[in-house]
This record gives sequence, C-alpha cells and structure tokens, in this order.
Amino acid sequence: MAVKSTGGKVASTAGRTLGNPNASKIQQSLAGSALAQAGTAKTTSKAMETKASAALKNPQSNATTKTLAATVVAQSKRNT
Repeated sequence: MAVKSTGGKVASTAGRTLGNPNASKIQQSLAGSALAQAGTAKTTSKAMETKASAALKNPQSNATTKTLAATVVAQSKRNT
C-alpha cells in the first residue's frame, strides 16, 4: 500500500501558515497536524480528522484551509 504523506507544497503552506500571525486557529491546527505527520508513519487522530472534515464541508473555508484539511484527511486514511 502506498503511504500518503505531506508533500513539499503542502508542508511549505503549513509552515507559512504557522508563521502567519493572522492565520485562524483552525488553519494553525491543521497546519500543525500536517507538519507533525510529514515524513513519519503517524496518522491523524479521530478528533483532528473530524475537524478537518468539517473545514472541508464549510463553504466559508478559504483555499488554504481546504488544502490543509484535505491533507489531514488523506493522512487519516493511510492505514485503512
């Protein structure tokens, strides 16, 4: 089975998000999760998966939030 991991573009976006004082709490949370799992076999917790899924379904989420959320959700599917 192929291992899904945070790619370079998403890791870069996550890093910029964490360094941005104007980033929302959800963006910072998703960015932290994505970076914590980069290059590891770790998977997303159920709570973080739920948070990311809600962000994806929210029509008010911006592109950065949706990109980070999609990555977190994909990481949660690694071992299923």
